[in-house]
Formats: sequence, C-alpha cells, structure tokens
Amino acid sequence: MKDTLNYLFAGNSLNKDQACKVLTNIAEGQFSEAEIASFLTVYRMRPVNAEELNGFRQALLNLCVKVDFSEFNTIDVVGTGGDGKNTFNISTASCFVLAGAGYKVTKHGNYGLSSVSGASNMFEYFGYKFSNDIDKLRKEVDEIGICFFHAPLFHPAMKNVGPVRRALKVRTLFNMMGPIINPCSPKNQLVGVSDLQIMDLYNQVFKDGDQNYMLVHALDGYDEVSLTGDTRYIENGFEDNLSPADFGFSTLQQEELSGGNTVEDAAKIFKNIMQAEATDAQQNVVIANAALGIKCMCPEKSLSDCVAEASEALKSKKALEVFNKLMATS
Repeated sequence: MKDTLNYLFAGNSLNKDQACKVLTNIAEGQFSEAEIASFLTVYRMRPVNAEELNGFRQALLNLCVKVDFSEFNTIDVVGTGGDGKNTFNISTASCFVLAGAGYKVTKHGNYGLSSVSGASNMFEYFGYKFSNDIDKLRKEVDEIGICFFHAPLFHPAMKNVGPVRRALKVRTLFNMMGPIINPCSPKNQLVGVSDLQIMDLYNQVFKDGDQNYMLVHALDGYDEVSLTGDTRYIENGFEDNLSPADFGFSTLQQEELSGGNTVEDAAKIFKNIMQAEATDAQQNVVIANAALGIKCMCPEKSLSDCVAEASEALKSKKALEVFNKLMATS
C-alpha cells in the first residue's frame, strides 16, 4: 500500500489490473484502517477514472457471492444516491411495476445513505427476509417475477472497509459501486446517477461490457427521472434529453416527491403507490421510471407504449399483486 499511495500521490492513476488488485487486497484485510482511509482520501481529492472504476468493480464481482440467473432475462433499476433530494423509494416501486408488467427483476440494494429510506429499509419494513439462498431467490424470480439482493449478504468482503467508511463520515468511491456490482450481473440495467460526471463515467464502464443499459439524470439534480424538468439519458451509447411531456405528464414540483422524515413515512407512500391510491405525481414518476425500464429491455417499443404498459401494471394493481406475493414468501 505504501508504494500504491506514493504512486497515486504523485498524480498517477491505476490501470484496471492494478485497481482490481489493490481493492482485492483491501477486501481481503491485508491493510490497516489508516492505509485504507488514505487510499479512499485520494478519490476524495480527485475523481476516479473509468479504468480504475472498472478494476474496482471487477474486484468486488470476483469476491461476491455468485448468482447465476442467466436463464432469465432480468433487469435492475437502481440509483446512485447522493442527490440529497430525499425522495420516496421511486426505483424500488418501479421494480414492482416492471414485475407487474411481466418482466423479471433482480433488485440490488442497501439501507439508505443519502436519504431516509433505501431499498433495504423498504423491503425490511414490510417483512421481507434478506437471504443469499440462491434457490429461494431463483424461485422468487421464476414464480413471482422479482427478488431482492441485500448488498451486505452478497459482498461480505466489504466488511473490511465498513469501519473506515463510518469513521470518515464522507462519501467515498464505494458509494458509486453499488449500482454496478449486482451479483447476478443482470442482462439489462437502468441506473439513475446524481450528476453528469458520474453519468459519463458509468457510460464508459458499461459500454465495455455486454449489458443492455440506460443511464438517467434529471438535470435539476435527481438520480432518476423526476418529472420536475428535463432528464438526460444515455441508452447503449446514444444520448439525448426527455421532457415530462415526452412521457405524457405535466411538470412536477420537487415537494411532490418528498419521502418524508422517517422510514414509516416512506413506507406509507410506497404502499399507497402499490395500491394505486397515491397522488398523481407520485404514481406518474414511478410509471415514468418503470417505462424507461421497459424501454431499456425492449428498445423497439415506443416510449408512449412503454408508459401505457407501466401505467396499466400499476393501476390494475398487478404491481400490488407481485408485492403481496413476494412479502408472503417471508
């Protein structure tokens, strides 16, 4: 680590293999907390580049609990967090809408970092038992259409950096790792990012792989389609903007997307959405994100058809049926 730190402090960057090796050594407990903190501080002083991120990603995928769901055509919908907007669980709700529309979803998530309620908070609140039993999870995907990977159960190597991250109390490069280390490497991925710099970085990482992907960033700062203004998106390398009107919706106000102050507040909104009893704003933003998930999986479909499909899955309560079935397994 001394040699690596001196190399980085001199203004150099790691190549993919070097990045993979150093993060593997960190994850395997070969360095002290002070050394790990110094390493992470480098990437607070300058941005991680695509080759380094690719190497870090490879290390964590090599070390994670392996999940082979290649027999399914699956999607994950996830945001990077860090936008500071404290929205309700839009991505998680969108996953149930996708499953309600008949698509297979392998959701990867954790407890909230930059918001009151993360995906794991929501699943846990409603009684879902976290598990890394692959047969159980495969059955959920096959029979219900969705399963959930609680990140700590699939990335045990991360425990060596946990104390350092908590002690530093600042965002580190690990905050941007979650969306790109889904243990089953789904064939499709819709990722919301909190700024355009991260969008470009993710695009460089994804375009070197074989996943079908779409990246989105609301230009007023959300890590998802917010309908509060235009959204920048990259779909397998193609880049453009979408307005709320492109989805057939009116522009929303930021306060309409608030997740409240507690997990209970967020859970109440989430359940209302599943029951198609939430506000139009809350339902529409979930439909918009689910529609892009459909578009990601089926690029030949028009956006209006994707919106109609997502809307029908939510308002006919097919999403609620999936939600109830999944929670009943626990």
